[in-house]
Amino acid sequence: MSTVWVIVAGLAFGLGAVLLVQAGNPGNYGFCAACHLRDIAGALGIHKTPVLQYARPEIMGWVIGAFVLSKTSGEFRPRGGSAPLIRFLLGALMMLGALVFLGCPLRALLRLSGGDLNGITALAGFLAGIGSGIIFLRNGFSLGRARAISGPIAFAGYLPVIFAAALAAAVAAGASFLYFSTKGPGSQHAPVLISLVAGLITGAIAMKTRMCLSGGFRDYFLVKDTSLLKIYGLLFVSATVANMFFGSFKLGFTGQPLAHTMHLWNFLGLYLVGVSATLLGGCPLRQLIMAADGNTDAAICVLGMLAGAGAAHTLNMAASGAGVPINGQLAVAAGIVVTFAIGWMFREKALVEATV
Repeated sequence: MSTVWVIVAGLAFGLGAVLLVQAGNPGNYGFCAACHLRDIAGALGIHKTPVLQYARPEIMGWVIGAFVLSKTSGEFRPRGGSAPLIRFLLGALMMLGALVFLGCPLRALLRLSGGDLNGITALAGFLAGIGSGIIFLRNGFSLGRARAISGPIAFAGYLPVIFAAALAAAVAAGASFLYFSTKGPGSQHAPVLISLVAGLITGAIAMKTRMCLSGGFRDYFLVKDTSLLKIYGLLFVSATVANMFFGSFKLGFTGQPLAHTMHLWNFLGLYLVGVSATLLGGCPLRQLIMAADGNTDAAICVLGMLAGAGAAHTLNMAASGAGVPINGQLAVAAGIVVTFAIGWMFREKALVEATV
């Protein structure tokens, strides 16, 4: 990857996230694939938490921007059929882990750039989870390869961008079938046009650079490739400088926006995200971008994330500023066990033995 694209991606996501907060998004919440999808799930009525309901245009922008670039560059390819039900389940578990921490890996970095030291324990858990996932990869884990699809069924590859465009139009029109928070984080957002444009630009950039934090660490551990990690390093530095410039940098563990200080569960929440993302081949941001370029397996993973958000808030498993409820603690522990079982069962050797 060229140095120019590393700089463009790092600055666009780092500065863009801080500017979105200045424009109205909640603190340290400029970009977050998991939390934004959680808010969209609320807007669609998948969960009924009244303070977390807003169809955030940043997500729709990511999908549309990535789709446009993939289409114009000839990279759009409808494909899928690689263990969709397992991908749905792993997507739901990845969302659960993120909502126990209160953020995806991208937001963990952005929280840290705002001075929220809870991001340290979470990122440590994320790294440990990736390490566990790599052990499964080295032992032959595979969900199989996505296959090209053609004919009428290839239309499925266009569904994510069609849905994103329709939802963006509905938000702009204030559609009555959507739920909109009147208080709490869901009521705090940048103007629709600003959010959408920010998403369009960064979505195209994420498509071009293949941005993925779990993939960046995986590539470094496996082949010592640092291209993706350089993007996130610049993202962190630029966001930190911008937060200091705007006076929104507050160093410490307590009193941070949309955060809690239960360090064990910050660690284990992103540990679950790290394992799931490694088995899936991409973090929440990467799954959205892959869905936009025709990968129906990634689209199914995103649907799993939406379902996971609904379950987490309906069954009182998601964290809040007060901490992680017992349901969430039990669910994360169970989720780690399930991801380990999937990592073990879907080794190529195990699959061959099962068919003999």
